[in-house]
Order: sequence, then structure tokens, then C-alpha cells
Amino acid sequence: MLFADLNMVDLQSTDILGDAYEYLIGQFASDAGKKAGEFYTPRQVSEVMAQIIAKNNEVRSIYDPTVGSGSLLLTVGKHLGKDSQKLLKYYGQEYNTETYNLTRMNLLLHGVSPDYMTIKNGNTMSQDWPEDPNRPGEGVQFDAVVMNPPYSDKKWNSHEDVPLKVSDPRFADFGTLPPDNKGDFAYLLHGLFHLGQQGTMAIVLPHGVLFRGDSEALIRQKLVDKNYLDAIIGLPSNMFKNTGIPVVVLILKKNRNLNDPVLIIDASNDFIKIGKNNVLRDQDIAKIVDTYVQKKEIPNYSHVASYDEIKENGYNLNIPRYVEAIDNELIQDVDGHLLGGIPKKAIQQLSVLKKADPESFNDSFDEIRPGYVRLNQDINELKLNVLNSTIVVRKIDNLKDELENYFKQSFSKLSSISSNSPIDLNELKESLLQEVKSILEKYENVNEYDGYQIMATLWSQYLERDLELISVSNLYEVGKTRQPHMVMKGQGSKRHEEQDGWIGTIVPNELIKNNLFGDQLNSISDLEIKFNDYQNRLDEIRDSLSEDDGEFDVLNDDNSEFNSKEVSKELKDSLSKIDIPEVNRLQDVAKFLEGKPGKQAQIDYMLEHSEINWDKIEKK
Repeated sequence: MLFADLNMVDLQSTDILGDAYEYLIGQFASDAGKKAGEFYTPRQVSEVMAQIIAKNNEVRSIYDPTVGSGSLLLTVGKHLGKDSQKLLKYYGQEYNTETYNLTRMNLLLHGVSPDYMTIKNGNTMSQDWPEDPNRPGEGVQFDAVVMNPPYSDKKWNSHEDVPLKVSDPRFADFGTLPPDNKGDFAYLLHGLFHLGQQGTMAIVLPHGVLFRGDSEALIRQKLVDKNYLDAIIGLPSNMFKNTGIPVVVLILKKNRNLNDPVLIIDASNDFIKIGKNNVLRDQDIAKIVDTYVQKKEIPNYSHVASYDEIKENGYNLNIPRYVEAIDNELIQDVDGHLLGGIPKKAIQQLSVLKKADPESFNDSFDEIRPGYVRLNQDINELKLNVLNSTIVVRKIDNLKDELENYFKQSFSKLSSISSNSPIDLNELKESLLQEVKSILEKYENVNEYDGYQIMATLWSQYLERDLELISVSNLYEVGKTRQPHMVMKGQGSKRHEEQDGWIGTIVPNELIKNNLFGDQLNSISDLEIKFNDYQNRLDEIRDSLSEDDGEFDVLNDDNSEFNSKEVSKELKDSLSKIDIPEVNRLQDVAKFLEGKPGKQAQIDYMLEHSEINWDKIEKK
């Protein structure tokens, strides 16, 4: 019943059943609240991990030791090339039997063959799995390991009669066991044990793993000393259904160069709020991934920390030690307040205006004493001078030209899609987003990620659906089709859906009207203006009628409009009585009714059948 109304023919190029199932899992997680943490990782967190994994190395096998619904595995697969997707083997383990079944169903509905999935119903920590069948006692190595384990699991080492010991191969190299009441590092070391030498691991953990002491401090030190830790990514708080605490994504690799630094990213301030949760936008995810791939150092956002720097901090990896938080507090200058003037150091912070047109900017200030200046023009005038300067105007024109060319080329790509020339829509989306970002990042003071977000929004709201339809036919054929416009009407128990006209399948009605029927729309608009003018005048006359004198007789029963026949009748009666004031009023009504759109036929009939002697009236 849930899928009964889906048009499988129109959407046959997409993984519609799998996506619908994933959507329902997400909705169930939303309703489940805190329990959702047992099986569901928010999409945007999965995207950060998956995109980093996909950009690092060739992935033929992927493992999630706390697999939940399988969304992490599938998200990584989605970002791999078509050839890699065909060969990708999925491994996972889940302790909860119901969730284990959920995982397998999710993978199947997303087209993963049973031959390419190995999912086990068991406890990850109590017994190491999977073992290499050719090497008993050794774990299988994977190209990628991803996981979102239970946070600070207090029962990680209490599932067997005999607790795990430091001699367990997963912990032996680190010389200590994680604390019994906090299993965060236990899951990390399990995943690291199964990570191949050329692989990449991404794991979501609470911030405590960055600074807590005792055995966790020893493990953290060993991770840094062994050069396994590649990046730390701090995410916003309140992103998960089961906890409001902020979390970090740790990226680990075994093939790092000896002097490679650790990239630390503070992405905790980049999000939007949807309902009760904070959500990463496409632009926020893109910025994280770009910063990681390029190992960029951005003030108040990221820092490249050397081994010596981390060692000097006692292996404490708490993000605020390395990335300075944004300070929005306005610093007050006492000398400036008392003696007047603007501190030069404050002027230097106006980087956008200064970089846009340095000459105009510098000419706008006069020094009044050492370290202080004053504006020699109004601030709004300064802004206009900079924005209208030759340098800025030329940059804006260049950007407009590049964007126009981008949209022309993009439309050419999109319009050429058809069933005869199939295309990977995910790859197309990625190319469109990267192209607009590449254009914008060449221009100072332009946020390329804002443009990225605009295109990502256009894709999700319009292009993706339209292109799915076009890909099974062609632009021309789909563009011609119309479909019922269904709207909800009624209230409460009588609320129902019914058709209200027709709309274009991919071409909006407004676009059709504006481009094909512009003249007619203008004529209709003129008529509506004329109609409203006449209606206003008639309303004024109606309001001036006197009920005592019987003038209301010319109105309809509800007194809302004039009755043309009654007006004609009263006009003739009044003319016969030579009641000049009433004649003038009724003639006024007749005149306006004559010109009122939609009433012309009634007025013509009235005048043609009138027996009034106009010559006689004029003489009198």
C-alpha cells in the first residue's frame, strides 16, 4: 500500500524502492527518539564520512562493526564509481536481531546482491569477527571501515563469562584495555584492527575521547605516536536522535607519511536548525570535505597540527586547543571614545571593502593622530564608491559572464539526456556542483559554498525529479505532458484531495503563460483593472442610495449588485416623471454598467428595447 501510487515506469532509472525504504527508516528514527541511536546515523553525518572515504582510495570492501540499518555502508557505496559499486563487498555485524534483519532488507532493496553482502547477527566486542578463513586468529582486512557505535558503552566488556584481556589481538599493540565503563576506544581499536594498510576508517565518537585521562590517554598517545590519526572533525551539537551532545568524526589511516600532521576541523558552528535538531547543509558538508582533502588551514575553522605541537599539549586533542573560536565581541577603544577617531586596527578588519578596491578605500580616511583616522565621507557613500568602482564592476561583469556560460553549458547537458543516452545522475549532480564552486572560488569576497548550496537546493527540489523523468524518454516528450493538479480541500473529517485543473509535468504553468501568452495576459490584466475601477464606482453609487425613497429596488435581493433590468425599468419610470436627480443617478449607473466587463450584453439589450424619448428629455 505504501508504494501503490508510485509510478515505477517513470522512475525506473532510480533506486525508488530502496530510497523509499531508507526514507521510512529515517521517519521511524525520528519518531523513535533516543532509541533511534541503536540503528540510525543521520544522513548528513553519513555523507561526511562517506565522501571522505570515497575520495581517499579505491574501495572494494567495506565493514561496519555496528551496522545498524546499513545506511553508512550504502552511503559510501553511493559515492563510489559505477565500476567500484559493482565489485563492492559489504560486511557488517549487528547485535540486535530485529535491526540485523532491517540491515539485510535495506541492502537488498538498494540492489546489493546476497553474494556481495556478509551481515552477521552477533556482538562485535565479545567475539572478534570476521576472521580471515585462510589465517585462523587473524581478522579480515578491509579497504574501508565506518561506524557509529554506542556512545560510552558501559557494557562493552560484560557480554562473556570471562572478560576480554589486553592480550586480545585488537588491544595488544596498545598495551591497555579501554575503561570498562566507556567503550568508545574499544570500538575504535576493533575497527582499526580490521583496517587494511591502504584503507581509511571513519568513526563517530563523543568529544571525551579527545581529552579524557587514564587508559584512554594512553591509547590516544599511542594513536598519535603510531601515526594512525589523520583528522579530527568536530560537528554541531544536537544532531542525533539519541543524544544532544556534540560529536566528532575521527579519520584514521595506516599508510600516513612519517611527518604528516593531523588536521583538526571545528565545523560546530555551520548548520541550520530543523525542528529540534541541528542539520548540516550541503555546503557545510562540502566545506568539511574540501578542507580535509586539501588539508587547508582556515582561521576559526581548521588547523594543521604537527606531531610536536600535539606532544607539547600532552596529547590532549581537545579542539579549542588548536582552533580558536570565533569571537564576535566588539572591542571598545577608550581613546577613540574620549578623543574621537577610528582605531586603524579596526579599519584593517574591514577586509571585504579593503580588498574590493584598495585605492578608494584608503582615500576615504584621513589620519587625525597616530593610530586613529576619520572618514572623510559618509559610510554609505564609501560603500557606493567601492561597489561602483571600475575594479569591482569589472569583477562583477566577469562573474556574470562566467555564470551565464555555466548555465548555458549546464542546460545543454541536461537537455541532451534521454533514454538513448543514459547518464549517472549522481555523477552529473557532483559535476554541476563542483563546476559552480570552481567558478566562484576564483573571486575574492564571494562565498563559493553559498553558490554550491543554491545549486544543491535546485537539484533536490527540481532537477533530480525532472531528470529522472527525462532519462526514460526525452526533454521534448516529457515537456509536452500535463498532469492533474491535486489539492486538499475541506476541513476535519471532510478534508479530501481533488483535482484543481492541470499543471505541466516538468514545465510550470507560469512559465508557459508568460512565454506563450504574454499579450493575452496583458489584456486580461487591463480588463481586471478596468473591472475593478467600474466595480468601485458602482459600489460608491450603491452606498449613496436611499432606502426611504425606494432606490434600493434597483439592487438584487442581497443588495450586493445592481440588477440591470431593474435599472432600466426605474430609469424609464423616472424619465416619465421627469425626476431629474434620479434620472442623472440612474443614467450614471447605466453608463457604468455599460462599460463594466461582462455586463455589455445586458446593457445593449436594455438600450435596444428602451422606449425613452431622448429628444423630449433633452428639451425639458
